[in-house]
Order: sequence, then structure tokens, then C-alpha cells
Amino acid sequence: MKAISAAIAAALATALVAMAPVTDEALAQGAKAAKGARTCVNKAGQGTGSTDDNARFQAWEAVLQAASWSSWASWMSSANVIGHAPGYQVKNLRQRCRAGGGLGRECTIQATLCQ
Repeated sequence: MKAISAAIAAALATALVAMAPVTDEALAQGAKAAKGARTCVNKAGQGTGSTDDNARFQAWEAVLQAASWSSWASWMSSANVIGHAPGYQVKNLRQRCRAGGGLGRECTIQATLCQ
């Protein structure tokens, strides 16, 4: 009987803690953790051109357009560096070029973009 009473007391204590009001400090800690969390997306693009550089350019454009038109627009008005995405951190950049496509070379680029 004592074991049952102890189990009931423990369950009630847990329930009361769960119902306790949330403090401002706890809310601030939760907001800080959420603010530090990053949102990441995996994107891929394919491009074609007469050279690998031209095909990579098109493929990276497709990646940026799939992620964010504003990032693509900023990139187009900048130095156009493959692997750079304004407003994002780029991770796991992978690219492969081969013969093919309508203009002779075809490249595929994959990357994880995090905000």
C-alpha cells in the first residue's frame, strides 16, 4: 500500500510541476534557443554550357533560384562566385560536370543552404 501511495504522490508532483506557470526567464531561454536554430534546405541545380564554367554558372543559378529569388538577385549583382549564396551559409557543396547537354557540357551542383 505504501508503494502505491508513493507512486501516486510522485505522479501528482510531476503533474503539478507540469502545470506550474512558465516564468519570463524560461520564455527568454526558449526564445534564445529558437533564435539560434538554423533552417537548412538541400537544393540541386543542373546547367549546360559550352564550358564547365558556363554550365556551373547555370547550375548554381538554379540552386539559388530554388532557395530564394532575392539571394539569386543579390548574387547576380555581385562577383558571381559559385558556392556563395547571399544570406545563407553554404555547406556540403558538391558538383559534377560531364560531356552532354545541349551546348556540350553539363554540370550538376548540390548544396545545403542554411539561414
